[in-house]
Amino acid sequence: MRANRGVSAYHPIEEIRSGDVVWFPPGEKHWHGASPTTSMTHIALQVKLDGRNVDWMEKVTDEQYGQ
Repeated sequence: MRANRGVSAYHPIEEIRSGDVVWFPPGEKHWHGASPTTSMTHIALQVKLDGRNVDWMEKVTDEQYGQ
């Protein structure tokens, strides 16, 4: 994932900024999103494995996001 605009966070919470690149190994459960006070855009590259390229998880609650 490459952050393009805004301030982002991913799990475990770590701030990333425009131009930063983050790599998640296949099968790693993770999330990423905007910070509480900014928006974000990003580019994500994915590889299809066994005909699937993503398994969407449950939504992150406000409580989880604040941890």
